[in-house]
Amino acid sequence: MKILLTGVTGYIGKRLLPALINDGHQVVCCVRDKKRFTPPESMKDKIEVIETDFLDRKSLKNIPADIDGAYYLMHSMSTSNDYESLELLSARNFTEELKRTNVKHVIYLGGIINEKTLSKHLTSRKAVEVELGKGSFNFTSLRAGIIIGSGSASFQIIMDLVEKLPVMIAPKWLNTKCQPIGIRDVISFLSGSFFNPVTYNKDFDIGGPDILSYKEMLLGYARVRGLKRKIYIVPIMTPKLSSYWLYFVTAISFKLASALVSSMKVEVVCRNNNINKLLNITPTCYEEALSRTLLKIEENQVVSSWKDAWISGRFNQNISEFLIVPSHGCLIDTRNKPAADIKKCADKIWRIGGNSGWYYANWLWIIRGHIDKLYGGVGLRRGRRSPDEISAGDAIDFWRVLYADKKEVRLLLYAEMKLPGEAWLEFKLNEGILIQTATFRPKGLLGRLYWYSVYPLHVIVFKGMLKNIAG
Repeated sequence: MKILLTGVTGYIGKRLLPALINDGHQVVCCVRDKKRFTPPESMKDKIEVIETDFLDRKSLKNIPADIDGAYYLMHSMSTSNDYESLELLSARNFTEELKRTNVKHVIYLGGIINEKTLSKHLTSRKAVEVELGKGSFNFTSLRAGIIIGSGSASFQIIMDLVEKLPVMIAPKWLNTKCQPIGIRDVISFLSGSFFNPVTYNKDFDIGGPDILSYKEMLLGYARVRGLKRKIYIVPIMTPKLSSYWLYFVTAISFKLASALVSSMKVEVVCRNNNINKLLNITPTCYEEALSRTLLKIEENQVVSSWKDAWISGRFNQNISEFLIVPSHGCLIDTRNKPAADIKKCADKIWRIGGNSGWYYANWLWIIRGHIDKLYGGVGLRRGRRSPDEISAGDAIDFWRVLYADKKEVRLLLYAEMKLPGEAWLEFKLNEGILIQTATFRPKGLLGRLYWYSVYPLHVIVFKGMLKNIAG
């Protein structure tokens, strides 16, 4: 069948795509920017890529009329203060545009909404579900709570808190109950529901067998990792303080922390598990899901990560708009050096950032990351999804990958740290010469003062980095 897959560059979409292809489907991938979608070569003959923006009805004319079904996996949490109206408009445009297609079944992944008083985030998810249910197609809504998997924001929070804090003074929402589910089971439910008549025009809560408080989840992670941890609950931490607590201790952005904290005060427990029997799926328990996730991380098999979504940083434009590095009105530092070994040099470029560091004066990069965090930036804690693979759109510490071609040996990064201007960092090999270029487009006088004040450090850092990468 021909399936329309929205949110294909997101955490769930990247996992669902290979599952759909393995089931023999032809997949139409909806992306806002083709430049940041790099599917494996083995998939390219089984997919069609179209550029769409569901807030722009004109772009939706690219959707082919002969699709049989669709997955709606989009949400805008923390990308805007007005994300509720944007999500509703996106769902409305999607529903209206599918009227001209042959689509017969649409599946939506939302959040569990079994309390009368919902957070802003969960209220928006419910509104989207209602809007999609108005369509002229069979509709299935799957509702999930905390998803446990390598690269998920929820797992990142759990891992960061437990790994970094032997003793936690935590807010009272850690007593809230939830029903976590492993990412593998989420994909099984999404693929198993497709064109299955028993799921038509119904909604289902999906979750694992364990109902746990967030405190119990943290302690469960500690058991799996063989760590001793103490958690003390205090009633005085407000939602704002809790958001700052997550922001400074974990790798997530403040906007995402705020949205998640508001949802974590709401109990998310499945009403029933009827869908398990209907689809013959037995979800794994929480600690088993943790073990699988940790194994994937150890084996460097993280397929997708929340860090590579726009919500992890401040970059929210199409990559295409920034691929041509400006020169007019810019301050530029260009250096070059012959590469001692071209292959080793290319490998070093492709492993830059994350655990590999920046090859010179890493302590200065760490200080810059802490300063960025203090000013509300992303800091260095995002790391990178894979130690040796890079794709356009990936996050590398406080940079966003704009262009990455290992055959050409060219890597172009855009700065997402807090700056009085815009910055690019480029590495490329040309006839055995490594060319390293830092470009800064200052914003007003403050931007120029910033550049010249840190220029002495740039000279030291960029010179040392070039030398060590070129070998």
